[in-house]
Amino acid sequence: MTTKALLQGGPADLAGTTVPIVPPGQELKIPHRGGYEHYKMTTRHEDSGKEGRVTVYQWWERTEVAE
Repeated sequence: MTTKALLQGGPADLAGTTVPIVPPGQELKIPHRGGYEHYKMTTRHEDSGKEGRVTVYQWWERTEVAE
């Protein structure tokens, strides 16, 4: 079974989406529009319909990819 995270905050097109956590950990680094959006695990959980109960990850920063 894959662990899932609910993203809160950050870019509007990512906020509220559920993503797999690979590997499970305290932080997520999501590639997005030429950079990375960074999310940290919270102690909160929400029910997300078909995904069931998921951990909420809160956006905390963006980093750019050097060209």
